[in-house]
Amino acid sequence: MTVTSSGPLPEETYDVAVIGAGVVGAAIARELARHRGLRIALVEAAEDVGEGTSKANTAILHTGFDAAPGSLDARLTADGSRRLARYAAEVGIPVERVGALLVAWDAEQLARLPELAGKAERNGYHDTRLLDADELHALEPRLGPGALGALEVPGESIICPWTTTLAYATHAVLAGTDLHLNCPVNGIRQDGDRHELSCARGRLSARYLVNAAGLSADTVDAMLGHHDFTVTPRRGQLIVFDTFAGDLVRHILLPVPTALGKGVLVAPTVYGNVLLGPTAEDLPDKRATESTAGGLAALTGKGRRILPALLDEEVTAVYAGLRAATGQDDYRIRAHPEQRAVTAGGIRSTGLTASMGIAAHVTGLLAEVGLDLGAAGELPPLRMPPLGRTAARPCRQSGLVAADPEYGTVVCHCELVSRGEIRDALAAPVPPRSPAGLRRRTRAGAGRCQGAWCGAALRDLLERSPVREGV
Repeated sequence: MTVTSSGPLPEETYDVAVIGAGVVGAAIARELARHRGLRIALVEAAEDVGEGTSKANTAILHTGFDAAPGSLDARLTADGSRRLARYAAEVGIPVERVGALLVAWDAEQLARLPELAGKAERNGYHDTRLLDADELHALEPRLGPGALGALEVPGESIICPWTTTLAYATHAVLAGTDLHLNCPVNGIRQDGDRHELSCARGRLSARYLVNAAGLSADTVDAMLGHHDFTVTPRRGQLIVFDTFAGDLVRHILLPVPTALGKGVLVAPTVYGNVLLGPTAEDLPDKRATESTAGGLAALTGKGRRILPALLDEEVTAVYAGLRAATGQDDYRIRAHPEQRAVTAGGIRSTGLTASMGIAAHVTGLLAEVGLDLGAAGELPPLRMPPLGRTAARPCRQSGLVAADPEYGTVVCHCELVSRGEIRDALAAPVPPRSPAGLRRRTRAGAGRCQGAWCGAALRDLLERSPVREGV
C-alpha cells in the first residue's frame, strides 16, 4: 500500500494515471485495481480524497428516473445505482431507501407529474405512483399547506457520500494502487508512448491517462489539446438541521425540476439530520465555496413553504459545493485513442450515484484505445466504519468495549465517537490529514456543537498520529 502526500514521485512508468480522487476518479481507480497486473496511480491535487465536488452534495442515491432518456447520464446513473447499492451492502456504506416525493405546488407543476412518470418509464423505472393531496399529506403530515399532489418514487435513497469515496480509494490502495495527494497536475507532455505529467511534487509518467479532474476537467483536457467543453461552477448552498428535526420528514421532498436542475429539496440524512438545499448559482470562480446571506435566506424561504416546522429547529451547519456544469445536459465522457486517454467530464449531481457505472464505462473505453486489462480478480475484503443512524456506535456495544476499552472512551459526545474509532481512522490505509478529514471518516466534530467540546482533543490526536508517508 502506498499513499504519499509530500516528497518526490516514483520514477517508474505507470500503466494508468487517474487524475482526480473525487468519487468518480476513486471509483475508476478501484475498478482498474481489479485487474491486478496493472500499475495504477491515483493523483489528487488536494490533501485528501473527495475534497472537491464530492464532499459537498445532497447525498442521494438516485434511481435515474428523471434523466434524459437515451442519454449517457441515464444509462450510467441506472447502472451505477444498482452497482453502488450492492457495493454499499458489501462494504458497509450507510444507505436508507426512504423514497422521494416530487411535490406539485401549483396547477402547472401538477400537470407535469404524469409527464415525469412517463419519463421514468422510458428510463426503465416502473415504480412511480401519482398521489393526490390527501395521500401526499398522509405520507408527510408536516408538509406545508397548499401542495396539490406528488409523484412518488420509492426507489430513491439517502447515502453517505464520504464513506463512498473513501471505500473506493481504500479498495484501490489495498489492491496496489498508488495514491499521490497534494499533487496538482500543471502540464502534460507526450513522450513517445508515455504521458509525462508535470506535477507540483515532480514528474510522473504513465502509458494511459484518465481525466477525472471534476471542476478542472476542462483545464486538464486543454493540456491534451482538447477544448470540447468549459466547466462553469454551479454553487449549491445547503443548510443542515439538527437531529431533533429528524422526525419532521420521512421522504426526500423534491420540487418539480427546472432547467437549472432538481431544485431545492428537504431530505433526511443517514446520520439523522435534515438537509435543506441546494441553491443553483452559476459562478466564474472555481473556489467560491462560501455560503452567503442571500443564498441562505433564499433557502429558508423555500424551506418555510415546504416544511414550516423545520425553520423552528436548530441549524447545525451550512455548507456549499460546486457542481461541474458544462452547459450540456449529458456527461462529457469520451476517449482520445490517439493519445491513449479518456476524459470523464461534466459529471454533475448524479455523479455519486453513477460513479461505479462511469468507472465500468471508462475502463471499457481504455480497453478500446489499447490498454490490455488482463483478467479481473476479486478485491481484498473491506468493511467501512458504521456511521449511519441505524447502526450502533461502538461505544454502545458492550462486547466491543469489553474487548477494547478505547471504544468506550467517548471523545465527541454529540456523535458518540470514541477514541478507538479515531485511532482506527488514523491507522487506516487512507488516513485523514486534517480535522475535516477526520470528521468525514468518524463524524467526530460533526454534531450539535460542531467541535466546540471536542475540537482541541481531536486536533491533538490528529497531530500526534504517525506520519504515513510510504505506508
